[in-house]
Amino acid sequence: MKKECVGMLLAGGAGTRLGLLTKNLAKPAVPFGGRYRIIDFALSNCVNSRIHTVGVLTQYSPLILHKHIGVGKAWDLDRQDGLSILSPYTEHSGGSWYLGTADAITKNIHFIEQYDPEYLLVISGDHIYHMDYDKLLRHHKETEADATLSVVEVPWKETSRFGILNTTDDLRIYEFDEKPKHAKSNLASMGIYIFKWKTLKKYLEEDAVSAESDHDFGKDIIPAMIQNGLKLYAYRFEGYWKDVGTIESYWEAHMDLLQEDLSVSLNNNDWRTYSHDSNYPAQLIDEEATVTSSLINSGCRISGSVDQSVLFENVGVGEGSRIRQSILHPSVTVGKNTVLERVIVMEGMTIPDNVEIISNPDEEPLVVYEGNLQLVT
Repeated sequence: MKKECVGMLLAGGAGTRLGLLTKNLAKPAVPFGGRYRIIDFALSNCVNSRIHTVGVLTQYSPLILHKHIGVGKAWDLDRQDGLSILSPYTEHSGGSWYLGTADAITKNIHFIEQYDPEYLLVISGDHIYHMDYDKLLRHHKETEADATLSVVEVPWKETSRFGILNTTDDLRIYEFDEKPKHAKSNLASMGIYIFKWKTLKKYLEEDAVSAESDHDFGKDIIPAMIQNGLKLYAYRFEGYWKDVGTIESYWEAHMDLLQEDLSVSLNNNDWRTYSHDSNYPAQLIDEEATVTSSLINSGCRISGSVDQSVLFENVGVGEGSRIRQSILHPSVTVGKNTVLERVIVMEGMTIPDNVEIISNPDEEPLVVYEGNLQLVT
């Protein structure tokens, strides 16, 4: 069945900078926001934007991610021509690991071609944001672009972490600078692209036979299009967007969630973030407990004090304990008279009574797991 636009969601990242959080998990499967996983934001953006045909390309430690995605029911994508999981081992020739972002799309050309789309949306499953891809598509059509890249302004000191776009006044892209030491612009690529499919297919096929290529959109495909004079435009995104690729940024994004005026609020009924429903009962907060500026989820039992923190499902906090600016993953139990400040506690951990774990504010937050509990207590 022909589709105007097909979405391809890149969800195979190892997320090595997240350290222990991705030891056995693909980065898009990392828990986020109390009851979600990172990939829920991109999938929810798709369904809210009426992009109903989505291929999810997985690779690194995919088992939990595959289980979470399932057939796409949580995002109303469990329909004919809805959501498809595309691992590198499903291609007809036997498969091999994806060599880069562009290679991942190239290895799934047969999936895309069955829908004969006019446009292809390529997105990442690694970021926290709410975005209407339909507005991006309309902008792409209005400019008659061969490719449109969504961009966001980043602090100048962080430009070396991103692919930076240099544009004319009308936002036509004339240069793509991958992680520059001395940036000319602070317009960073969000890793969100819309292409004319037939044009992109030609470049992918040429790139696939190049021994010198990294088979990557930012390093190879986009620069080749610019060099050949194709029409590439930037699309300015004004809302909240966070690349949670480090422990520090992951922690910061959770603290951002506690800001009432944040555009990526999880309580936005006009732009819902979907995930699987909880099987836990409502939280139980003792009369003498105190909870301020925090996100407390189903099944939590609070007897101490919680301030500026995010508690995932089924977390217990004992009497006299104080939790501040921390993230407690599912099924964490905190004993009595314990202090946790600016830490991330991994799923299923039990923190004993009378323990104090406080991160140095000048360093990234501590990640508490079974192997280092004795070292940090």
